[in-house]
Amino acid sequence: MDAESLLLSLELASGSGQGLSPDRRASLLTSLLLVKRDYRYDRVLFWGRILGIVADYYIAQGLTEDQLAPRKTLYSLNCTDWSLLPPATEEMVVQTAMVKGRFMGDPSHEYEHTELQKVNEGDKVFEEEVVVQVKEETRLVSIIDQIDKAVAIIPRGALFKTPFGPTNVNRTFEGLSLSEAKKLSSYFHFREAVDLKNKTLLEKADLDPSLDFMDSLEHDIPKGSWSIQMERGNALVVLRSLLWPGLTFYHAPRTKNYGYIYVGTGEKNLDLPFML
Repeated sequence: MDAESLLLSLELASGSGQGLSPDRRASLLTSLLLVKRDYRYDRVLFWGRILGIVADYYIAQGLTEDQLAPRKTLYSLNCTDWSLLPPATEEMVVQTAMVKGRFMGDPSHEYEHTELQKVNEGDKVFEEEVVVQVKEETRLVSIIDQIDKAVAIIPRGALFKTPFGPTNVNRTFEGLSLSEAKKLSSYFHFREAVDLKNKTLLEKADLDPSLDFMDSLEHDIPKGSWSIQMERGNALVVLRSLLWPGLTFYHAPRTKNYGYIYVGTGEKNLDLPFML
């Protein structure tokens, strides 16, 4: 959700129980404007909150003029002091895949798990148990990246791609119509396309290259991983992810108000295919 319309956005997303106390809201309003000024971002999004046992992580993301360029992620424990997180790498994802359970809320906390590694001694090869330590900050970067790639979404038409490459905010976007807002095909993943590149020319024939350049939600696997509901007398459409419980997207049809927020433990629902 955009930091500039934070209070309205929190109000629209509050149907899922994702609220903040008045003092947290006040701190966020002020500190995110300072983050935007100091880091010189084009836009700042309040990404959400990852719940920890000792403390919670408040997450924000900074965007440049090209909306699909890699986003800079910051975290705070008090909504006032923000720290920049390093970009996610494949190595981080592999390292943290073995870590299970809740976040502690302490970035310096270290998780330990044992791995079997092959050791060569002369002509003999044998497996040895090695204790691997993973910092919570590394796990935080990995989880945010996974959630962004899997469930960060945006309505069709909110962004447009210029012929020269950069993706910009569509200033003429006036919201989806009520009938379009009820369809999963009207929402895209807020990242570079992955599945779109595998489509045939015939499948791409009806697509508008300036608007339909991201992957649609209707082809997500497993099918049924999204819940779509109309609230407030059809004045608000709310999408909730069943794969990453805690992710809520909201859009008021025929208006420019849309956004998403994640409030959860940072744990993926691996049992979803057996629940559908």
